[in-house]
Amino acid sequence: MELKLLDFQSVSLSELAIFGRTYWSPFSTLRHTAGVRFSTGSCRGISVKVSSSSTSNGTYLSKKPVSSDDQEKTAPEKYLYRINGANGSNSSLFSGRMKVLDAFDDEYGGVVVDSKNLPKNSDDFASALHFSLSHWKITGKKGIWLKLPLERSELVPIAVKEGFQYHHAEPAYVMLTYWLPEEPCMLPANATHQVGVGGFVINDKNEILVVQEKFCAPSFFGLWKIPTGFIHESEEIYTGAVREVKEETGIDTEFIEVVAFRHAHNLAFDKSDLFFVCMLKPLSTQIIVDDLEIQAAKWMPLLEFVKQPLIEGDSMFKKIIDICIARLGKRYCGLSKHQLVSKFDGRLSCLYYNVIDAADVNCRGN
Repeated sequence: MELKLLDFQSVSLSELAIFGRTYWSPFSTLRHTAGVRFSTGSCRGISVKVSSSSTSNGTYLSKKPVSSDDQEKTAPEKYLYRINGANGSNSSLFSGRMKVLDAFDDEYGGVVVDSKNLPKNSDDFASALHFSLSHWKITGKKGIWLKLPLERSELVPIAVKEGFQYHHAEPAYVMLTYWLPEEPCMLPANATHQVGVGGFVINDKNEILVVQEKFCAPSFFGLWKIPTGFIHESEEIYTGAVREVKEETGIDTEFIEVVAFRHAHNLAFDKSDLFFVCMLKPLSTQIIVDDLEIQAAKWMPLLEFVKQPLIEGDSMFKKIIDICIARLGKRYCGLSKHQLVSKFDGRLSCLYYNVIDAADVNCRGN
């Protein structure tokens, strides 16, 4: 048998314009009630069960009433189904008022469910989600994005049972996805990197601002290092470096350049890591230690800093320090920030690049 979905509002009973894909329906007989199932043929098969009753002319109508309250919460969709017998045998009509979850189309042929207008009742959500997946499948949608707020966490098992997969989570929500086409999933993966910054701050006395972390690996206990931290959401690299130095040491600074960056893999939570070393100019001198994160902070002579055994014995640390010292000696040029607007998104963003200007007394290159 075949089950075909039609728009009840635009198609008359005498002129049935059939559109979308057809789906197998395991009907053996249709009497007073019928169970309708959509099957995609995949391991995540989606199905919809609709209660119906028969009429004298063989048309099957929805038995579940739609209350006025339900109509106000979400506008129900009207559909007409034609159930064809195998090999073109007798067909029947099936109509019903079902609700599609409030959602909007994304730019890639997918759907983003409106998390602010989810059904208040779990059972209503389950039936609406069930039907919505079938509707989106028939209308050719691809990836479905379902964002469930923390206060609606009871809906997560329902979505998972329906075939949704975890994509990512934040303190206030969990994001789930469903790929409808029977082809490899093209939805972008969750964020793969974390971004860190380090502030290389040297004063006029050739002293470097260093800290000792309160919580660190045993091998790093006692090591004096440059202030470091992670970039916050929607934060620029240069502002993140200035902020971290201020939070840990109380020192105000001005961003000069990105002098180097490191790319490593399989670190915290098996994520990759980008770490940017930023040259900063100190604007104040008085240190105020953040007792929650930092054990101690001080101005240390640069030569004393580089003579620490861990730095002398680590090629990565040593190379970073050599680069920073070369920058101080005007024998190296880093990446300065330039704010530009791209027509691609119309937004102001920072592009970091190197410009060697013979008139620039701060950077003459090799």
